[in-house]
Amino acid sequence: MRVVSGIQPTGNLHLGNYLGAIRNWAAMQDSLEAHDRAQVAEGGSAQKSEALFFLADLHAISQPHDPATLHQGTLEMVAALVACGIDPDRSVLFNQAQVPQHAELQWLLNGTARMGWLNRMTQWKDKAGKNREGQSVALFTYPVLQAADVLLYQATHVPVGEDQKQHLELARDIAQKFNNDFASEDAPVFTLPEPIIPAEAARIMSLRDGNAKMSKSDPSDMSRINLVDDADTMAQKIKKAKTDPEPLPSEEAGLAERPEAKNLVGIYAALSGETVAAVLAQYGGQGFGAFKPALADLLVAKLGPIRERFVALKDDREALDAILARGAAKARERGTPTLNAAYTALGLVRHQA
Repeated sequence: MRVVSGIQPTGNLHLGNYLGAIRNWAAMQDSLEAHDRAQVAEGGSAQKSEALFFLADLHAISQPHDPATLHQGTLEMVAALVACGIDPDRSVLFNQAQVPQHAELQWLLNGTARMGWLNRMTQWKDKAGKNREGQSVALFTYPVLQAADVLLYQATHVPVGEDQKQHLELARDIAQKFNNDFASEDAPVFTLPEPIIPAEAARIMSLRDGNAKMSKSDPSDMSRINLVDDADTMAQKIKKAKTDPEPLPSEEAGLAERPEAKNLVGIYAALSGETVAAVLAQYGGQGFGAFKPALADLLVAKLGPIRERFVALKDDREALDAILARGAAKARERGTPTLNAAYTALGLVRHQA
């Protein structure tokens, strides 16, 4: 197996980023190694599965951005991923901008992708809104770069949530058409990646409004638990989180019309690895005066070590640059054969690195 996944390099990471996506990547390292051990145990060959995780900084320039913020966000994201358990020695961790093969392959695939396919992309419609003429070409062709991101490495599997299923389907369509048009059935240029549907990610809401997602753009810092918050700050934010006067219900159905209560119980469940039903079985009937301190203790226990590692690493520019440089070198090595094959299939004459 070769798994490829990317994430936008956004700074000021919070609990929602961690529970929603980042910790799933760390778990994937372990699952790939378990997969390899199972293959060997069943008498298979000892081939090594691999995960490639990249920071999608090339994607970030498809919309207006501040260069300094993008640069800082990229470094902070590297620190966050390592702090959350991504091991650069077990996975390939890099940023797109250091691997020019991504952009090269995107251009080659632009000849295969069709305007009609891109026009139907839901995210293009959502992000462009009514001002399509005023959007960048990069925003329109964003899905072709996403296809290049995974096809470059012959990815066998790509983790996708609901909002990305259409993009992986497009990548498969592009790969299939390219193979049909320019390669033989016995020697396709691209592998068609299969989706990995991760376990449902925790949907973490604002601590001030249970109907709004936790977000770094919220003007109130009390609305979120930041990765850089110390133990006292985390505890204070949970203590002051918006709730209602009723005790917690004993069953999940009792949270239906109580968004703030549902959010806090959901955070506890996600951090503890328990179901919401199990949390309510323990705390049902109790008020938030009892539940909030327990949640704060759990939050500090789980996020504290990550926070310490993140804070220690986020300003170590030399270490972060070294991690990205090593990962990019590995990525370039893995991607070059596919890029060369694509050039050859298209009849393009070039010096092959």
